Amino acid sequence: MCGIVGYIGPKKVVPVIIEGLRKLEYRGYDSAGIAVVNGTGKIEIRRAPGKLKNLEEVLRESPIEGTYGIGHTRWATHGRPTEENAHPHRDCTGQYVVVHNGIIENYLELKEKLQREGHKFVTETDTEIVAHLVEKYAKDLPFEEAVRKTLKDLRGIYSLVFLSAKDPQKLIAARIGPPSVIGLGDGEYFVASDIPALLEHTRKIFFLADGDIAVLSRDGVRVTDLDGKPVDRPAHQVTWDPIMAEKGGYKHFMQKEIFEQPRAVRDTMLGRISQDTGKVFLDEMAITETAFREFQNVRIVACGTSWHAGLAGKFMIERLARLPVEVDYGSEFRYRDPIIDSRTLTVCISQSGETADTLAAQREAKQKGSPSLAICNVKGSMITREAAGTILTHAGPEIGVASTKAFTAQLAALLLLASYLGQVREELAPDAARKLMLEFTRIPHKMETILQAEETGFFETLARQYFRQSDFLYLGRGIHYPIALEGALKLKEISYIHAEGYPSGEMKHGPNALIDENLPVVVLATRDESDPASMTLYEKSVSNIKEVKARDGIVISVVTSGDRLAREASDHIIELPAAPDLLSPLLEIIPLQLLAYYIAVRRGCDVDQPRNLAKSVTVE
Repeated sequence: MCGIVGYIGPKKVVPVIIEGLRKLEYRGYDSAGIAVVNGTGKIEIRRAPGKLKNLEEVLRESPIEGTYGIGHTRWATHGRPTEENAHPHRDCTGQYVVVHNGIIENYLELKEKLQREGHKFVTETDTEIVAHLVEKYAKDLPFEEAVRKTLKDLRGIYSLVFLSAKDPQKLIAARIGPPSVIGLGDGEYFVASDIPALLEHTRKIFFLADGDIAVLSRDGVRVTDLDGKPVDRPAHQVTWDPIMAEKGGYKHFMQKEIFEQPRAVRDTMLGRISQDTGKVFLDEMAITETAFREFQNVRIVACGTSWHAGLAGKFMIERLARLPVEVDYGSEFRYRDPIIDSRTLTVCISQSGETADTLAAQREAKQKGSPSLAICNVKGSMITREAAGTILTHAGPEIGVASTKAFTAQLAALLLLASYLGQVREELAPDAARKLMLEFTRIPHKMETILQAEETGFFETLARQYFRQSDFLYLGRGIHYPIALEGALKLKEISYIHAEGYPSGEMKHGPNALIDENLPVVVLATRDESDPASMTLYEKSVSNIKEVKARDGIVISVVTSGDRLAREASDHIIELPAAPDLLSPLLEIIPLQLLAYYIAVRRGCDVDQPRNLAKSVTVE
């Protein structure tokens, strides 16, 4: 969850690290710090609680210079968010410095032992013990070996970067759990928690695997395992343009990313569909077509927004491939001894590919013999490396903590997967596949028409009416129910208004008690006139709208263009272009994202970095 940046090369290190940390602000943090080795070989540290601008002020008042160093933005786990607890941390001598993302589970045991040996601790963090362990072992061992021995003492998860005044011109990075990416430049080398920190300098990168130790020097990068055995980690080129990670004239990253969704969906389907036949191609698979045909069930594991995408994917796969699907939270999956085997396909969904709970679920599935398929936005991330196959979503970097374009790209990937399974299992007829894929290729343009309506100020006006409300309710049926959940999550994440998503059919089982003249209820009531099942659900949704109005609730209905019944019973109408039922979630989520965005802006909230949340949850 924290941000780490390390640099060694010819440039002045402070601007490189500060700018890199700024690119990682979306990950969430409550303090920041930097350690640099100056021209005399002395380590200088500057730290500050709060935002990165506070650290920059400290650096203006007390500047430091050098050509290699490490920086960190901390999310407090052990110890309060104070200057004292901010990273980097050092040992008793001040000769060894470390930054850390993760949790050291046995730190109290190690700390007590080190204190008995005479070490003095000055912080409340678990990280400080790491620097003291290196100091202890470096009395008899070279720096790199002292780090290696330290790592073997640790229980927990970590992404660590070390530097030492006693072994100059060197950084050491290590990983078990949270991501650590290495950047290869021209005579300069980088380590960071995520790719955006590196894009301004290089696009040639590789991720460390669990158990890797990387030594960065002016001569290059050398990778070994915990025992010192050399490891080969091939680099690849990141296709993201650095400009993609900038706001590009939008007020917030979230707003920009909402508007990037048509492109993200187009790029995710690009090269994977035959326009002539409707056939879907998933080429990034070690799973054979025969294996896909023989799976007897599917298990989807994910967290947060990705879980909502997975829930929508359940409807897609069951409808098109006639395979039973269960959707699990990654955080629950491995703790209940799931009943799966080689006949189960486990689909792991993660924007970053480094979500700790989803990774743990993937490993649980593998242990039980179930092949995993990753749906992910980051090539080379841990989930993609451990999967038997991957569908990369080509959403580009998503900086806003509240996921938008990654979600719609995941929906697109799940539809591709569902269609592919339906085709190889011969459950989706060729004519039906061709028609569905033709409609799918039209979705990005329809998304663009919805976004054009944003320019009318409709959502700003709606936000002005309801930004003071304390509660919202979101309702949907069938595949629209997961979108109701996601709409509610977007509102609560960025505006801090309590919001709940509910299946419309459950209204009589409790939620009706909440409805009064102060409760806005957002109802997803789109329809597909060519689909009898969709029309049945639409009629039932209109009945739900009337139920809410009978209790004086405020109804905001999301409907298909030309709707009459829902319009007559609602206070506000948001019209969408017509689309097949399985594709409508890609359109429905956009107005819910925009409503949440404008309400949050109206309330003065930090839209891109909501309180208490982080972009990548890399610790359990």
